[in-house]
Amino acid sequence: MAFEKELAEFEARRARALAMGGEKKLAERKALGLLNARERIEHLADAGTFMESGLFATSLRPEARDKSPADGKIAGFAHIDGRQVAIVSNDFTVMGASSSDVNTSKVGHVKKVATGRGMPMVFLGESTGARMPDVMGAAAITGGDRPTQYLRMRETPWVSAVLGHCYGSSSWYAALGDFVVMRKGAITAVSSVRLTSMAISEEVDPEELGGWKLHTEVTGMVDLAVDTDEQALDAVRRFLSYLPSHHKETPPVHPVPPDSGKEAHRILEILPESRTKVYDVRKILNIIYDTGSLFELKSRFGRSVVTALARLDGKTVGIVANNPFVKGGAIDPDSCNKVVSFLVLCDSFNIPLIFMVDQPGFLIGVEGERAGAIGRVMNWMNAISLVTVPKISVSMRKSYGQAVLNMGGAGNADEVVAWFTAELNFMDPRSAVTIVHGVTEKNDPERFQQLLTEMSKGTTAYDAAATNAVHAVINPADTRDYLIRVLDVHRMRMSNGVGQHLMRTWPTSY
Repeated sequence: MAFEKELAEFEARRARALAMGGEKKLAERKALGLLNARERIEHLADAGTFMESGLFATSLRPEARDKSPADGKIAGFAHIDGRQVAIVSNDFTVMGASSSDVNTSKVGHVKKVATGRGMPMVFLGESTGARMPDVMGAAAITGGDRPTQYLRMRETPWVSAVLGHCYGSSSWYAALGDFVVMRKGAITAVSSVRLTSMAISEEVDPEELGGWKLHTEVTGMVDLAVDTDEQALDAVRRFLSYLPSHHKETPPVHPVPPDSGKEAHRILEILPESRTKVYDVRKILNIIYDTGSLFELKSRFGRSVVTALARLDGKTVGIVANNPFVKGGAIDPDSCNKVVSFLVLCDSFNIPLIFMVDQPGFLIGVEGERAGAIGRVMNWMNAISLVTVPKISVSMRKSYGQAVLNMGGAGNADEVVAWFTAELNFMDPRSAVTIVHGVTEKNDPERFQQLLTEMSKGTTAYDAAATNAVHAVINPADTRDYLIRVLDVHRMRMSNGVGQHLMRTWPTSY
């Protein structure tokens, strides 16, 4: 056979690269119930579609070449649900998937292709950070593709999965992601537990340093925490199903489940008549939008507001909904950060926004002010002003104060509709009576009730409709049909459903 020697060498080199860190290390991972880097790609991608880039890459250091197959980062292109994506999967069995000039070049290549050819970018994170001693010295630390390595212009969706210990570039790409899912037990931080312990001269608890509770409940960087690698990869696949491949196209359209909207009559059973009684707004959202399509982001962060992707008549929409079940629906600084992040996501990828409104205003107090409440509220207003996808605002029950504007009222949405149960005012009339007149229900109940009636005048949905501040008053049971129809009208104002993307450089984490 011609080229028999060359063919044998090719197969041997290929086998060594595919063997990753060796049988022992792979077996140890399997015993822990963890997928290896190639198994993660196999689970995520459509079967047989992965095309690898940089399989034969190794460390630049001669002494490390034989122990650095693919140089610790597996990169390439695959299909997910038939659509092309770019994938980087860190191989922790090879030098801890530490970053080097070679594998940074590999990552840079697939990122460049993904951006230029219009495909989502998926990072499957697990790494120790920069490779020592490769990065020691002035020449090493100042090399690489630093000007563009972490540039985000949101041409295509970026998705990150935190699947182990993630330091250095793995944590940076998580912070830059449009969607971040984290396996419980994984850790992501600026530096490793060991290095952090050395720096502060005390033991550091890994979970406190960068565990899933920290990043889902405190920092808000992680959108979703799950129990297994498989669940994380399934979440990546599901998130991408709502998104277009790139910013110049609209999201894919899916079949409508046949029972969608059939429970619309139950909305008034769920919504309490008293504005002070709480309920979980997600019960109403699940009735209005396509069955099974609600996909909540950052559910454990800023919990008084729900941000979720969903489908309406098979088409992707973004939902911002006050949730009275938490803090009565009052909006705090974390909620503001969460909503701004979501507005940027939806506007960047041509997803119409629907505001479902039932809020008593912003949560006031010393804690909120120390968290920068004023700036957070205005960041939201700046963002909503820059949104160019259709915005529809639905007043369900109460809506008070500046937050009326933040939730799309007073001209901040393209169409404003109110349920006949809605009430719009500067503040809760009960509080207004006490502030203006110094009367409380306890010290003078008769006078309080008299003044309350006065303060409650002109606050109904019909009062708002009389001045055209509300464009329609509807029966809550008709919300699904109304939204489908009104979005058909407002989608026509954009060129092929594509917005202007005025927030394409807005930070993903702040």
